[in-house]
Amino acid sequence: MLWSDPENNPPKDMRDMQAKMRRAGFVLALAMVVAMFVLGIH
Repeated sequence: MLWSDPENNPPKDMRDMQAKMRRAGFVLALAMVVAMFVLGIH
């Protein structure tokens, strides 16, 4: 955020994007764990 911004709440689309990125990161981490199990078993 810029120092000149009046308040510290980002616009709604920015918050939605952050939530989407957080969810994608969680799914990616879960997929990596599953892939490690699959590769470890074979």
